[in-house]
Amino acid sequence: MQTSGFKKIYTKVTQITKATCSIQATGIGYDELATVNGRLAQVVKIQGNIVTLQIFSGTEGIPNNAEVIFTGKPPALHVSDELAGRFFDAYGDPIDGGPDVQGELREIGGPSVNPVRRKQPSELIATGIAGIDLNNTLVTGQKIPFFADPDQPFNQVMAMVALRAKADKIILGGMGLTNDDYLYYKQVFDNAGALDRIISFVNTTENPPVERLLVPDMALTAAEYFAFDKKQTVLVLLTDMTLYADALSIVSNRMDQIPSKDSMPGSLYSDLAKIYEKAVQFPEGGSITIIAVTTLSGGDITHAIPDNTGYITEGQLFLRRDSDIGKVIVDPFRSLSRLKQLVIGTQTRADHPQVMNAAVRLYADAANAKTKLENGFDLTDYDERTLAFAKDYSNDLLAIDVNIDTTAMLDKAWELFGKHFTKAEVGIKQEFVDQYWPKD
Repeated sequence: MQTSGFKKIYTKVTQITKATCSIQATGIGYDELATVNGRLAQVVKIQGNIVTLQIFSGTEGIPNNAEVIFTGKPPALHVSDELAGRFFDAYGDPIDGGPDVQGELREIGGPSVNPVRRKQPSELIATGIAGIDLNNTLVTGQKIPFFADPDQPFNQVMAMVALRAKADKIILGGMGLTNDDYLYYKQVFDNAGALDRIISFVNTTENPPVERLLVPDMALTAAEYFAFDKKQTVLVLLTDMTLYADALSIVSNRMDQIPSKDSMPGSLYSDLAKIYEKAVQFPEGGSITIIAVTTLSGGDITHAIPDNTGYITEGQLFLRRDSDIGKVIVDPFRSLSRLKQLVIGTQTRADHPQVMNAAVRLYADAANAKTKLENGFDLTDYDERTLAFAKDYSNDLLAIDVNIDTTAMLDKAWELFGKHFTKAEVGIKQEFVDQYWPKD
């Protein structure tokens, strides 16, 4: 071993696998960064004086006498107001042609907030998407995933949420984005004039997959700065957590760890939980809300990634294409926000819970009518009206391209009730019917 400044340099590699190399070293810390033959690496295991490093771009071509230089520090991010409006890679370096960010250097991947330091989530966070705000209202400090098939336009939905959400800062963590997706986000944010409140950390398909493991921690370190230090409302958008989990699988398989369900590492639950549990509302003000895309393989909700996600998060938002209107909607049957009852009817209009429940019940009646139709049974007049309502409800309220505020959503629902049903069929409290039923 030799030293150069504060860096430790080694030149004898004892073992090389497909993703890692091992050396004998002392005084090294977990997660510490190093370069191996010029390639960036990170300490993932220390056993006695044997240190194992994960090489982000792979070990092909690494010789036994490779120069291993330890930096003496784990991955970190410079945090300051200069982050706003910028695009960075998985290491926190600018990729938008702008200058390096000046500010306090903070290690990424720290612990989540102690439960006694948390406040119960209690503030509405509006996205402008009716399928979310009407039926699955989000609350600051909540963690919730989008479940979607890979061919769904989930990146477009995330971009829409970023532009419409009532939050002080939006932080995007993009993992495995195609160049087209990256340029799409950049163009949409730029054209909307919203860059001043959006911060993006991006790993594209051209970057090593293992780098995706750094993106959520980078995004959440920035989120903690604005939420805790600046007392701001921060919305973190992570896409795609399935590609993040695939990167975990790549690393564990290359390290010859025994895989668990669906070839995922046995640590998958805790790996996901350490990310999602960063969602928090602080008593002094400031919050971190996390919305994350989890793509499904063949619609399989029982796969290890969505299955573990569902145990950690407070509900899910489910995207599907509605064949009747040809649009992608937020499915009211398979979506759930477990915290919505904390804000609907109090921070939204008093009729919100009743309208939400009535609309979903009538939509369910339409699903029953559709089953009757497909099985060759005659439809009643009520069945016909529920089917017409379901089509309008999907098009005017559930479709992801609907962008109206919560009050307008409720007014639209009342308009559809009046168009297709009698007051008795809707089954809403008389006081609300008297106040909001459409006038002839």
